[in-house]
Amino acid sequence: MPARTQAALQGVGAVETAPADPPPCHVAVIMDGNGRWAAARGLPRVAGHRAGAQAVRRIVETAIRHGVSWITLYAFSSENWRRPAGEVLDLTGLLRHYLRNEVSELKREGVRLRFIGDRDRFDADIVADLARAEADTAGNTRLNLTLALSYGGRAEIVAAARAAAAAVRAGTLDPDAIDEAGFASLLSTSSMPDPDLIIRTSGEQRLSNFLLWQSAYAELLFLDVLWPDFGPAHFAKAMAEYARRERRFGARPA
Repeated sequence: MPARTQAALQGVGAVETAPADPPPCHVAVIMDGNGRWAAARGLPRVAGHRAGAQAVRRIVETAIRHGVSWITLYAFSSENWRRPAGEVLDLTGLLRHYLRNEVSELKREGVRLRFIGDRDRFDADIVADLARAEADTAGNTRLNLTLALSYGGRAEIVAAARAAAAAVRAGTLDPDAIDEAGFASLLSTSSMPDPDLIIRTSGEQRLSNFLLWQSAYAELLFLDVLWPDFGPAHFAKAMAEYARRERRFGARPA
């Protein structure tokens, strides 16, 4: 981890610092470390996933206080289907519980819920719950919360390329007219701004197939804290670190 990032994050405790000004519009989080958190306590992995769900609730509340408009959470990757069947069953069971017990609170808090990824791989009742949650919160504007479920960045890009190829074959798209903006409109995130900041917990330093197109100029922050332990103070310190960054988007400083 860069020295300036380590310095910025030293002394993270229970006290939340003042929000950074201005905050990033869109924060994306790779929520990593649930299994290690559980193993360190001699608990089954599902206990770590349950603790991770509690961390989601804390961070949604904290993001609202900091004035962040968009939060995207990497909740279940396309590769997670390869995990042992019992763990996949636990994860989908937690998702089912979340959708049926937490959405009403999100609606009351003004949170709009969205989902990206291949939802058709889930059971039919979960697919219906996903659609219902999106419809029930569609009018909210306080925070846009997106959960990436059965999501993979490469698969998303391939799907967009197929859509573009189909439009060219149908004669509705001139291949010479394809540009970055047009291609981005074919992605599942077309209605969302690109992330300004991507946080990954647990100390791992890679994107793991998350928002590969959208992260081209995102600031990256890797934290040595397991996701279930991530709290308001860590979020506040991340906002402060973001405020110190100079975003150039490929240009020279003024």
